Amino acid sequence: MSSSPGYRLGVDIGGTFTDVVLLGEDGTLRTRKVLSTPDDYARGVIEGVVGLLEATRVQPAEVTGIVHATTVASNTVLEGRGARTALITTEGFRDVLEMRRLRIPVMYDLQYEKPPPLVPRRRRFEIAERMGPRGEVWRDVERQSVATVAEAVRRDEVEAVAIALLNSYANPHHEHEAAELLREVVGDDVYLTCSADILPEIREYERTSTAVVNAYIGPAVSRYLGSLMAKLTEAGVTAPLEIMQSGGGTMSPAAALKRPAYLVESGPAAGVIACARLARVTARPNVISFDMGGTTAKAAMLENGEPVKTSEYEIGGGINLSSRLVKGGGYAIKLPFIDVSEIGAGGGSIISLDEFGSARVGPESAGAAPGPVCYGRGGIAPTLADALAVLGYLNPTQLAGGAVTLDVDAARDALRDLVAEPLGLSVLDAAHGVLMVAVATMTRAVKAVSTYRGRDPRDFALCAFGGNGPVVGVEIARALSMRQVLVPPAPGVFSAVGLLFSPTEQEFVRTLLLRAKEVDPATIEAAYASLADEALASLEAEGMPATAATLTRLADLRYVGQAYELTVPIPDGDIDLERLVRDFVAEHERTYGHGSLDDPVDLVSIRILARVERASTLTSLLRAEDGATDGAVVTRKAYFGPDVGLLDVPVVGRAALRGVEVEGPLFVDEYDSTTVVPSGCRATLDEFGSITIDVD
Repeated sequence: MSSSPGYRLGVDIGGTFTDVVLLGEDGTLRTRKVLSTPDDYARGVIEGVVGLLEATRVQPAEVTGIVHATTVASNTVLEGRGARTALITTEGFRDVLEMRRLRIPVMYDLQYEKPPPLVPRRRRFEIAERMGPRGEVWRDVERQSVATVAEAVRRDEVEAVAIALLNSYANPHHEHEAAELLREVVGDDVYLTCSADILPEIREYERTSTAVVNAYIGPAVSRYLGSLMAKLTEAGVTAPLEIMQSGGGTMSPAAALKRPAYLVESGPAAGVIACARLARVTARPNVISFDMGGTTAKAAMLENGEPVKTSEYEIGGGINLSSRLVKGGGYAIKLPFIDVSEIGAGGGSIISLDEFGSARVGPESAGAAPGPVCYGRGGIAPTLADALAVLGYLNPTQLAGGAVTLDVDAARDALRDLVAEPLGLSVLDAAHGVLMVAVATMTRAVKAVSTYRGRDPRDFALCAFGGNGPVVGVEIARALSMRQVLVPPAPGVFSAVGLLFSPTEQEFVRTLLLRAKEVDPATIEAAYASLADEALASLEAEGMPATAATLTRLADLRYVGQAYELTVPIPDGDIDLERLVRDFVAEHERTYGHGSLDDPVDLVSIRILARVERASTLTSLLRAEDGATDGAVVTRKAYFGPDVGLLDVPVVGRAALRGVEVEGPLFVDEYDSTTVVPSGCRATLDEFGSITIDVD
């Protein structure tokens, strides 16, 4: 938040690469990509940060801020290596994690097995107490029952404990009392989470599951952030560190240590925030972000320059096509998330043939180690990146400024032996077919955030970024009849760039459970005022001036009898409950295709979103690497399918498109990505420095 001259660092860890960006106040951007280090992600971060500072001759003391997106939280769950966790709950509710919801991600599969709870039954304990649904005490906490549980937790050498008592959303007193009693026995070495402190909302399963995930990943996140901050200090970088949340804002390390569940999808959120910035400065209100890296392809929708958000998310259930449409396959986390659809198709996605002889791309990935065959790091299974290299779409010698040296011949051999010959195709036709299969798969991610939700993708521009997004962006747009593709500056590290524009953000919620047309508006006003005081106090505790905060009011509503809500904004000023109901009905009709003003509506919860925007007048990004290719015209042979064949394609730098419109075919080679402009398309550079491709 400092306005003094200096540089700001953004660091984003991906499945294959760790991206580091250094932004000066004049908009000059320096970037670096290093291979991720899954054995110790902090090591890759420090390698990238120190290497970039040395290459740019920037002193560590000149760095005024660092914003970081981490995969540690999500990987801890996905890899099943979280803390030895216990759950304490009310008598009779020990099995809420087993019972879950009566929803599964696949229909008619009698052999479907739900994921095992993160806390086995032997470490799920009950205590004697009871709180009423309005926060009234029906039975005090029986201290001896807590002492018995605490002793069992100590004997079992538990590392983390989640406390989720019945109806604690209405009154957290019993959870806090149990936590104090537990702490007296187990000490400070056990990570404690009270569900009411993480998610003070109704629904026992979602609240319990969220608290368990928070406890399960808490020790791992604590160790990682502690190690990272220590290593940054050793490197001389002492600037304040901020951590990206899944909802698109940042939080302090202290807040992240208490609520690590907020970090589960921090990486994908950063790219969407970067797209939101791009949408605002270029006056393109409706954009679909498409982020394709080495492991997955992710899509999100932005309407009126703002990302669509959700509070319904599951982790560990495989590929997430839509948080609202597919549920039951993972561990529920009911916290603010940017609504991102994710498909297991990235550059490192492995190509395989099924039992019917059809090619499949992903979801298995070669990752950073050993990586695609063309990386020359020991990979033997052909991947999508190998197909792109064989087609001629990638720089044939190196990626990321030499961080990876390509061996196209090895990729060609792997494709020939394992894909082309079994299918009876030439290597080029097999590689192009693999690309089309991947495009068809990735198109589903874009549909999940558009057509599946009643939006027409033709009304949106596609913002393609990530290491591989600009390579396939036009093909995705063509498949959906979209008319325009944007490739932002620094596309391969654009998510890391987004970190530098992310606001500090916190969300606060309170459950009311009132009939919308019968409640007194003054009651709602008073509840919002109380929640606003809580939000401002929390920001000030983190060193943010309350005067700089913007508070946005939101409400969760549903028809009487429904199980789930829709969130709608409440305009500033006096609360108009009739308008609130109309807005809910309109959103219900847009989301589900129907709505009724005659049916009764419940106001379930109210929310306050507290945001402190990052001061910036930046309207463009400049990179030294964006210069045009020097010397004679450079071409590269590339294959565009049997209908077009093998072409000599000009290769230029981004700056060569400034002030002119260039017809495809064309490659724009950059440090971190290649933009493919096929025949029939036209490319130019807009005022922000983005490549704008008009798709025929």
